[in-house]
Amino acid sequence: MEGTTRSAALLFLLLISQALTTVHSQEEEDQEVETWTGNIKACTCDCESAQSPTHIPAAAQPVLLTSPFPPPPQNQPLNCMPECPYHRALGFEAGSVTSDQISCSNQDQYGGWYSSWMPQKARLNNQGFGCAWLSKFNDQYQWFQIDLKEIGIVSGVLTQGRCDADEWITKYSIQYRSVETLNWIYYKDQTGNNRVFYGNSDRSSTVQNLLRPPIVARYIRLLPLGWHTRVALRMELLMCMNKCT
Repeated sequence: MEGTTRSAALLFLLLISQALTTVHSQEEEDQEVETWTGNIKACTCDCESAQSPTHIPAAAQPVLLTSPFPPPPQNQPLNCMPECPYHRALGFEAGSVTSDQISCSNQDQYGGWYSSWMPQKARLNNQGFGCAWLSKFNDQYQWFQIDLKEIGIVSGVLTQGRCDADEWITKYSIQYRSVETLNWIYYKDQTGNNRVFYGNSDRSSTVQNLLRPPIVARYIRLLPLGWHTRVALRMELLMCMNKCT
């Protein structure tokens, strides 16, 4: 079973690699900011091939560790960027993401007033005192980390600011890795530069950034690049699924 899972994950990474080398242009803006509607069902791409990544068998079941995309036909390249047909929330807001899965830079220095603003408080729509993660320091050396506990397919990020003050992250980058001992990898844009995601402009609105292609990893880091007043975050991760649930 473990060997099958590893093989599926490797196949998915191969498909991503093929798409990145064959796609020539993307009409979507690299730094697109999308409004979260709370009811996202699918994102699509137009493929010249009949074997579109969004053509999913009706009987397919939701999976986290296997690729939701069918392999391309033999000797036929994938003609579009793989995208997730469906998404589900990882569980920050619902509480299924546990405190030991969430960490941040300089966490051992969170005492006194800051002990109420630990990274575990960074849950979408959290309210009341201590409703967000507040970084101990406001500079570009800070990070917020999620441990999925196993390799998963991350397809998007939702962010909010602090619920009770005008403090939020305006832009950020993402790093990921599958094994704790490996180096962190930056999520890149199509030009090979570190992708910059645009975040919030107020304390309460939720901003969604979809990952095209999605990330296959266990550890995810969000690195603030800009902020209003202070680095403050409430968030949710979206996981790629091959069927709506």
